[in-house]
Amino acid sequence: MKKKVLKITGITLLVLIALIVAIPLFLQGKIEEIIKNKVNNSINATLDFEDANLSLLKSFPNANVELTNLSLVNKAPFEGDTLFSSSNIELAMSIKELFKSADEPIVIQKLNIDRAKLHILVDENENANYDIAKADDVATTPETTEESSDNFTLNMDSYAITNSEIIYDDRSSKMRFSLDEMNHSGTGDLSLEQSELKTLTDALVSFEMDSTKYLNNNKISLDALIGIDLKENKYTFLENKALINQLPLVFDGFVKVNEDNQEVDITFKTPSSDFKNFLAVIPEAYSKNIETVQTTGNFEVSGAFKGIVDDEHIPAFHIAINSENASFKYPDLPKSVQNVYIDTEINNTTGITEDTFVDIKRLSFTIDQDKFNLTSRIRDLMGNTKVDADMDGRINLANISKAYPVPDDYNLKGILNADITTSFDMESLEKKQYQKTKTTGKASVSGFEYASEEMKNPVAINTAAVSFNPNTVTLDSFKGKTGNTDFDAKGTLTNLLGFMFNNENVEGNFSLTSNTFALNDFMMEETAEAENGEAQTSGGEERIKIPSFLDCTIEAAAGTVLYDNLTLKNVKGTLTIKDETATVKNLTSDLFGGTLGLTGSVSTKGAASTFDMDLGMSNFGISESFAALEMFQALAPLANALQGKLNSTVKISGNLKDDFTPNLTTISGNLLAELLSTKVTTEKAPLLSALDSKLNFLDTKDINLNDLKTALSFDNGKVSVKPFTVKYKDIAINVDGSHTFDKQMQYKATLDVPAKYLGAEVNKLIAQMNDDSLKDLTIPVTANIGGNYTNPTVTTDLTSGVKTLTTQLVEIQKQKLVNQGKDKAKDLLSDVFKKDEKDSTSTKSDGVKEAIGGLLGGNKEKDTTATKTEEEPVKSAAKKILGGLLGKKKDTVN
Repeated sequence: MKKKVLKITGITLLVLIALIVAIPLFLQGKIEEIIKNKVNNSINATLDFEDANLSLLKSFPNANVELTNLSLVNKAPFEGDTLFSSSNIELAMSIKELFKSADEPIVIQKLNIDRAKLHILVDENENANYDIAKADDVATTPETTEESSDNFTLNMDSYAITNSEIIYDDRSSKMRFSLDEMNHSGTGDLSLEQSELKTLTDALVSFEMDSTKYLNNNKISLDALIGIDLKENKYTFLENKALINQLPLVFDGFVKVNEDNQEVDITFKTPSSDFKNFLAVIPEAYSKNIETVQTTGNFEVSGAFKGIVDDEHIPAFHIAINSENASFKYPDLPKSVQNVYIDTEINNTTGITEDTFVDIKRLSFTIDQDKFNLTSRIRDLMGNTKVDADMDGRINLANISKAYPVPDDYNLKGILNADITTSFDMESLEKKQYQKTKTTGKASVSGFEYASEEMKNPVAINTAAVSFNPNTVTLDSFKGKTGNTDFDAKGTLTNLLGFMFNNENVEGNFSLTSNTFALNDFMMEETAEAENGEAQTSGGEERIKIPSFLDCTIEAAAGTVLYDNLTLKNVKGTLTIKDETATVKNLTSDLFGGTLGLTGSVSTKGAASTFDMDLGMSNFGISESFAALEMFQALAPLANALQGKLNSTVKISGNLKDDFTPNLTTISGNLLAELLSTKVTTEKAPLLSALDSKLNFLDTKDINLNDLKTALSFDNGKVSVKPFTVKYKDIAINVDGSHTFDKQMQYKATLDVPAKYLGAEVNKLIAQMNDDSLKDLTIPVTANIGGNYTNPTVTTDLTSGVKTLTTQLVEIQKQKLVNQGKDKAKDLLSDVFKKDEKDSTSTKSDGVKEAIGGLLGGNKEKDTTATKTEEEPVKSAAKKILGGLLGKKKDTVN
């Protein structure tokens, strides 16, 4: 019998286990269908999730449903925006709830939400992305409303929200509120009409309005016992303790939810009056450990919210912050802050948002002998905000770090003096009616030093003084130094308030003088974040950007300006900055032993920085210019071998590299140059040495470049040189061609070479012919120059030209002698090579001698028919041959 009972029991357990395992498999698809259908049928959005898992063991005897990677995505007018998402949502419910149809309400007993994000958005037209309930085509009745609201019933005894984020972004009112790293949990029996809910909450809260951050990741926590009356929809604070940063607050009162509005009646206060409460308001990262701080005096915060909340009203409220004759001292710092007075109220007496005002009746403190006082009244805080404020005091900034634990890298020092009164309203500022604002007074700082990761060197401000007038702000003095740069500026700002409140440009006129101004002091090495999150310094430099908010004119003068490897002296000019473009007018400077004139612009507005410049160079040292200017080296590589001066005008445009030097591959323009008192050093120019080796009559160091004027144009990395002529003794050299920025050359030099340079044989033959028309005979010699500037190739047609000329001269002589007979030729050649010629007045002559004599330059005045008849064909033949020589295509020989 026992065995039978055990057997039946075993079988029953096996069946139950099988059911527990099998039921989730059968119901899982139904659960997904029920959840998605119930939700998507009732909202104007799309609910989806990656997976739905059902377990009968995890929350036994209840069923456990787990949804992973859930998202709720909006439809128009917020198409594609995610209203809600969560990596994991866990629900517990009775097993019988799983067998209900899609039309029956489901009772949820437990809810856990992990890593969720709720992003509530209200656009400029006041459309809200959380308004996703579908409009019902059927007239709504209390019965249908109750029925639709019962699709899900909360009968929970606990819930939790962990590692989550809530954002409320109202763009119509320019307000943003967020809770980050939020953890919230509650326990209680919510199935009862009246119950108590124990809640624990901690988060980082941020609040921003009109681009002003009032809270920025401030830590809050709340431990509250809340009484819940579901029949009256009333929620009452029973026992609670809240912390804002480290400031403790206790609450009392209730919130009642009505059909058309909510009733609020809440009071709060600090549980003690210890002045440590004030330090507790400051984020812990700045206030450090306040437990050991010695304090005297009081600090109290109290307030009350009472009234109706609806579309037009907020609760009337009164918040008071008070401290009288308080002090505090950190035990490890030498100085204390004393005579602390705070008397501030934040009020709204009407329940109308725009009527909120802040009244700072007194805010003052002293450190040693330094005193600071502030009074202010800010009205219509949520409407056309009106500000009246008065500030005066003197503070030794170094004393702040001796009395309060500011970060070490702040390195505060200097003396701040201020006495300023201001009165303005935001509407006038927004409408740019700055004449309705009133700001007067003075502010100054001396001995101040500012260091930042965005600055290469600390900025030491010797003196800075500002005067405030109703319409302008005058910079009376601004003297300082950073790195090797010193500066002294003065000027006027015309719209400081517009810059501060309306994101307008800084408009003004300034004068700037400097003994030394080093642009490298303002260039920072680019940093890149490594995979481990640490910053690494790259070898390059970050791109310099002209601030977009500047709209000003600067009259500048500097004794020395250091830019890259250039040293400019006595720099003067006008700089206009607007729309991320700096325009230079009439800039002059001493450079390379001469004078530089510059007009042009630089823009950093586009993806790449660009420039467009007109340069005038007068009496520049050629060798110094070549050594210092990469652009000059690319445009005129031969200048490396020149010593002397030049005048030049350059029109150039292109892109700038990140360090503000020209990107040579992008520049284009043209250049006119005139060389003065120029000498050539062939050792520095392989090209000239190569020419010397190919033309033995040429010594390039003696080429005359004085007063040479040449023009060139450049684009796409290629320099084209217009034809120009230089002189070497009595040889004219005509040059034209081009080269690339990587110094690949393609040039042609044509030399008109007198015959006397062509060797003894040619000169001997010309002398034998004794023809005055051949004395100035020249032949063109072409040198083709290629290769690289450091390894050039030079080819000429000199050898073939000389050979051809020699052959033709011999042939001319030969034909003359053949025509006159061999014997006569021997006599004639004998006479030609005799050193003591016969008297030119001799009348003895025959036909042959007259013909040859005519060719060789005999008596030209003698006019006989026979002589002319025989002389003309010979001369014609000679000229024809020479003409063919001079006009024929050159033979090129290495």
